[in-house]
Order: sequence, then structure tokens, then C-alpha cells
Amino acid sequence: MSKEKIVLAYSGGLDTSIIIPWLKENYDAEVIAVAADVGQGKELDNLKEKAIKTGASKIYIEDVTEEFITDYIYPTLKAGAVYEGKYLLGTSFARPIIAKRLVEIAEKEGATAICHGATGKGNDQVRFELSIKALAPHLKIIAPWRIWDIRSREDAIDYAMERNIPIPVSKEENYSRDRNIWHLSHEGSELEDPANEPLYDRLLQLSVTPEEAPDKPTYVEIEFERGIPVKVDGKALSPVELLKYLNKVGGENGIGTVDIVENRLVGMKSRGVYETPGGTILYEAHEKLESITLDRDTAHYKALVAQRFAELVYYGQWFTPLREALSAFVDATQRYVTGKVKLKLYKGNIIPAGVESPYSLFDEELCTFEADEVYNQKDAEGFINLFGLPLKVYATMKKKNNIKD
Repeated sequence: MSKEKIVLAYSGGLDTSIIIPWLKENYDAEVIAVAADVGQGKELDNLKEKAIKTGASKIYIEDVTEEFITDYIYPTLKAGAVYEGKYLLGTSFARPIIAKRLVEIAEKEGATAICHGATGKGNDQVRFELSIKALAPHLKIIAPWRIWDIRSREDAIDYAMERNIPIPVSKEENYSRDRNIWHLSHEGSELEDPANEPLYDRLLQLSVTPEEAPDKPTYVEIEFERGIPVKVDGKALSPVELLKYLNKVGGENGIGTVDIVENRLVGMKSRGVYETPGGTILYEAHEKLESITLDRDTAHYKALVAQRFAELVYYGQWFTPLREALSAFVDATQRYVTGKVKLKLYKGNIIPAGVESPYSLFDEELCTFEADEVYNQKDAEGFINLFGLPLKVYATMKKKNNIKD
């Protein structure tokens, strides 16, 4: 009889590097590694050789970068979703597309289980497993960090060294990082104590600090169609090219580095530094364009939706009816979010430098401080009388009953 097959979400990082031999030692199964390319760049170098050498029977390296941008990043960008006011969800929305590809390959290979390297303390275990349950509820899930004897990253490094497994970290620089085309996250090491200032000189990889950024500002103009960025500085670019360019120009100007203590879904707080140069520029530009194209009620309600949307993404609930329904609402709001936004990038700051749209709701004749022929200021008196009527009735009642606060 053929062996059972296990599909492993493989990155070549510390955890998944040791999981292949661990699975071979503890399961009588064939291990098939799957590395989803979501724009992590050089991290994929020599991955095939490494996976096979450490015991995988085969490895799939799947480029899903453009699908990641169009089907996961753009819906979240259009929603304006930001978790706890700062986190642009870089790791969160990469997990559903990775899980989707894991399921597709598991079904193609006839595998019975999917394995991931997320820890039992983190959010990623939830994101991977909810996505797998939504797409293939029949598949078993193996989470080594919840069942093996390894208890720390130091233990994991020792395990790798004992078996001569090459790993991309050391005990001296023991950061946990996650990279894709949208962002780079950093956790661990000195960041585990919120009292410590991040060691930016050895931490940052996509960006410079504001102090190192140029003394002259850089201008960038982004053009959107129905909420989706399509051009930069007048040049049409593919989703991948556009984001790579904005990452470069944003990183050079120290844009998009944040130091966050966030509330994990599993109940604890965690501290991380996130680099999201291009994404930060896109969020600022999109928000600026919406400021002139959305009516007041839609804009205010959409802000509520954005918060809930961010929670769904962060919690791993991408493949849910509610997320799909909220995306449908968001898409309806983006009908007229078309136009150009000019921004000035300077030493970590994004400064608005102009916005225009053929669907702008900004009417200069209405809001001018100069004389106009379209607005009768006397109309405001009746509006205020009606709008303030409940207050007047309430105040009259208090006076009648001699109520004093």
C-alpha cells in the first residue's frame, strides 16, 4: 500500500525547515512541500534543493503574487480595513490564499492531511485552519507546535543543528519574520519587551529610517479606477509592478514603518514592527480620493464596515459569508472612486498634494467664503430649528420640572 501523503505549508524558515524531518520521524507518510510565492523574493532561492534534502518527496513552488494582490489585497484596500488603527494586515490576508493553494494541491495529490508551522500562541494557526475548514472540511490538520516537545525558537534551532539542517536564523539574531509583496513583519528578540526601542539598524529591510531618508521630498501621483490603483505618475502598471515601485519609493523615503502592540485573537498582546511602504502610500491615496467621491452617510457607515472587515481578515475569517457580503457592500461604494491623488513623501511622512476626480462631490460654489448664487444662507435657520427641536423640548421639560444637572 502507498503511504499516506501530508502536504506541508513550506517557507524554508526555521519552523518549516525542521517540520519536514519531524514529520518523517513521527509519521509513516510522504511529505509534499508547498511554497506559495506571494512576493517574498529571495526567500524562495534554493528552496527546492533544501526541501528535498531534508526529506520532502517533492515541492511545489507556486507563484500566486498577482492573485494575492487582486483578490485579497485590493478588496481589503477598498474596504479601508486597518486592524486596531495601525496594522495593514500584511500577514493576515496572505494566509487564505496560501491555504487555498494548499487545499488545491492536497486534493490533486490525494493527500489526507495539511500541516502548518504556525505556533499555538499565534493568529496564523487560526487563519490557516479556518481557511482549510472552509475549503476542504474533510482534510486533517497537523500543527506540530501544539504537539511536539519543542518549546521555543532556541529549542528549534538546537533541533536543526543536531540534524545539520540549514536555517535562516541564529540565536544571536532570532527574529521571527514574515515577508510578502505587501509587507515585512518582525517579532521576537528585543521586541518582546515593549520597553525596548527597536534596533532599526539591523531590523529594517524594506525601508530606511526617517533620519536616513533624503532631505528633498519625492512626489508620487496615483490614479485609481473604481477604488483600484492602475497608474503611477501617469504610467499604467500591472498590480505587481505597481506595488513593487511604491515599495521602492516608499522605502527610500522612510514610509510605512510602525511599532505596534496588538491584541491577538488568541487573547494575548504581542509586539511587532511592520514595514509596509507601498501599502501605506496606497491606503493614504485611496482615503484621500474617497474624501471627495463618497457622500457623508456612505463614508461614515463605511468606516464602521472597515473596522469589522479588518477584524474578519485578522481573525482568519476570509472565506465566510459575512466577509463576502461586506465586500459586496464595499464594491458598491467604489463605483465612483476614480481619479488622481498626488502625495508628497518626506522623511516618513505622507503629505497630501492634490486630489481630483470626474465624480468629485466637492462643489466650490457651495462651500466658498466668497459671494455665491447657489446657496441661501437664510435656509440654515429653519434647518437648525428642526434639527435642534428635540434639544429644545428636552430643555423645556427640565425647566418646567425645575431639574438642574
